[in-house]
This record gives sequence, structure tokens and C-alpha cells, in this order.
Amino acid sequence: MTPEQWHEVKKVLAAALERAPEQRSAYLDEACTDPILRREVESLIEAREKSASNFLEPVALTDERLTSGSRLGSYTILDRIGVGGMGEVYRAHDARLRRDVAIKVLPAAYTSDTGRLARFQREARLLASLNHPNIAAIYGLEEADKTHALVMELVQGPTLAERIRQNPIPIGEALPIAKQIADALEYAHERGVVHRDLKPANIKIARDDSVKVLDFGLAKAVHGEADATNIGDSVTASQMPTESGVLLGTAAYMSPEQAKGKPVDRRADIWAFGCVLYEMLTAKKAFPGSTATEALAAALARDPDWSQLPAATPMRVRVLLQRCLQKDPKQRLRDIGDARISLDEALSGAPEAALPAVDHAARQRWLWVVSGVAAILAVATVYLALARVRQRPHEADAVRFGIDLPGNVSPNSYLGLSPDGRKLAFVGRSEDGQS
Repeated sequence: MTPEQWHEVKKVLAAALERAPEQRSAYLDEACTDPILRREVESLIEAREKSASNFLEPVALTDERLTSGSRLGSYTILDRIGVGGMGEVYRAHDARLRRDVAIKVLPAAYTSDTGRLARFQREARLLASLNHPNIAAIYGLEEADKTHALVMELVQGPTLAERIRQNPIPIGEALPIAKQIADALEYAHERGVVHRDLKPANIKIARDDSVKVLDFGLAKAVHGEADATNIGDSVTASQMPTESGVLLGTAAYMSPEQAKGKPVDRRADIWAFGCVLYEMLTAKKAFPGSTATEALAAALARDPDWSQLPAATPMRVRVLLQRCLQKDPKQRLRDIGDARISLDEALSGAPEAALPAVDHAARQRWLWVVSGVAAILAVATVYLALARVRQRPHEADAVRFGIDLPGNVSPNSYLGLSPDGRKLAFVGRSEDGQS
């Protein structure tokens, strides 16, 4: 969560708390056009009713118990390095193994929120099931003095979002980054894990140019091509009752089915991957919007501005982007492994075939053009054939005549017609064999 988003949460929360409990729902209907904003405000109101803490202070997202020099188990906190919707991230030192680590802490304000706590614990289990060089590793789960923390690999380097803010990433740099992201997603998908919140801020570029995918806080395990469970079940991995239609993720990278609160599978990650690759190449969001609502509306109703792609973008990468960003998941790229193969081919410099872009409107127009040309050619063919017939000389009327032959002509005699049809020859033999 950005400081601007947190400011908006606090503003709406303060206004909601000034109203009587029975009036808050109507106020939130009016004030929260963004469903994610409403979810944040409602969760804080619920947590406040269970605790005496003052949730208008930054302590809701900044745990004052963890400051430089404080300890959590065997870890010494060094400094805070990030804040997100699912927790704060600190750099800490592991005294036992003598290494620096990243510690992600669930804010104290959310420890009484059973849904957030369940997601936090599920993230630990999911990360523990994944072991891949492009996914940040988890070292352990710490719980002490009501503090819940994930101990993870510390990745030194900027996030992809920070890198993109500088300028568009050249093709030669962007494709290797995209390939490593695809590698990480392919590994997770093969193990039944969908990230559901892939975005540049959740991807780090290490000092050796290796890529690490972070923050599996909204990830879930799915089975088969599509998970029939509503997205609202993301608050827990168990079979407990769920909230239908809750939107979880980041609006600018949500697939249309995710934005509608429909069931999602790995194709939601493929959509987000397309958004990330487009943003790397253009330094612009594929579906921009000044608010989450506008971004969701853009994803549902508009196509990316393909003209923003660099002229040097290989055709197979353009096709890959269009296949990743198909609004109908049935038409979308089905496997992130196919994206990795396309990127491998682009990086190898393999010759490109004439790959058509997946533009259904243009394809329909092309079919109409081809059909029209075929009809014109058919008409022209018939016209020319008729013209050739009209230009032929009229054949002469048939002439009938008789030839009297000698009575002693042998049966071996015969009539012959010259090649031009103008002369008739008779070759006859007499009974004595003479011609």
C-alpha cells in the first residue's frame, strides 16, 4: 500500500468512525467506489472494535515494537525496508547463522483479523513448498509476543517498479528479466500455486541481475485448469465460510475475471505477466487509471495502446503480449511455459516467421477483404470466358453430300479428314488389292 492509498484509507476511516454504526454502511457505499479501499476500511473498523488501539495513527501499518536494535527471537532488527498491504518488511541480522535476512511482519492492528492472519500463515506454507532460484526463499516463521513474522531471503537491489520509473527498459534487458519471471511462475504453476498479485513492486532485480518474485501473500493453491472456489476464499486456505466477490490484488494488473470476482486460475497470472512485460517495454501501464476503479474499467473495456511498444520489439514478443492480454481467458495463452519458449526464441535471435497478431477485429476485416477479392475474381473469370466465346468465328453450317464409290471397293477402304478440317481424302482398295 502506497502512502497515498494509506492516506485515503485514514480519511475514509475517520469519517466512518464519526458516524453511528448503523450509518456506516450507507456512508461506505457512497465514499468507496474502490472495493479494495472499502475492504481496508472495513477490516480496520472490525479490528478497532476488538481492540482499544488508535487506528488513525500510523501504528496500523508501522509496528512501533520493531525499531532499529530491537530483537525478534534470534534476529536483530536493523531498519525497515518496505510496507505493503499484507505487512511491513524489515532488514534484520541472524545472529546464529551470521547473515542478514528480510523479516515480513503482520502489523499489530491486523493480528486480530483472522482472515489476514490466515493469509499470512498460508503465505509461509506456500513459500515453504517452493524452491526456485527466481522465487525469494523462506527461512522460517516466527511468533513472539503476539508478533507474527516471516523470515525470508534478503534480496539486495531495486524493485522492478523502481527500475521502470527511471525509463523504459531496452529490449535486450527486458526480455531476460521477463524470462526469469516466466520461469518462476512456471515452477509455481506446476506445483498448483497461483500468485494472484504479480506486479513490478513484487519483483526484485538483484545485484547480479537475477530476478526474484516476492510476496505470495495472496497466492492460493489450485487444482486443475480452473478453481471453482470463489475468489473470496482467498482469506483462508481451509474450507471455512467465505466472502463472495471480495477483490484481492492490485487493480492495474488484475485480469478481467479477477476484477469481476470470478474464479481464477493460472491464466490470471499470465494476464499480469503480460501487463508487467508491457510496462517494462513502455514505462506505461497497460491499463492506466488515476483510481483503482478506472484501471479495472480499462482492463474490462479497452485494449493496451500497442503503438507505445518500441519499434524494435520482435514480432513474436508482440504476439506474446496480445495472447497474454486476451480478455476472454479461453482465448488467452494457457501456459506460462509457452511464454518462456517465445522469449527464449526471441533472445536466441531465431528467424521469425510471418506471425500474425492476434487482433480479432483486424482478422475479421481481413476475411471480408479476402472474400470480396475472391468474388471479384470469380466474376472477372466468367466475364473473360464469355468474351472469348463471343470473339470466336461462327462455325459454318453443316454440309451434307454423298460420294458414289466404285462397286469393287474393298472393305479396307476408308475416308480421312485433313488436320484443319477443310479437306477430305478417300483411300480405297479394289478387290484385287490395288489402291
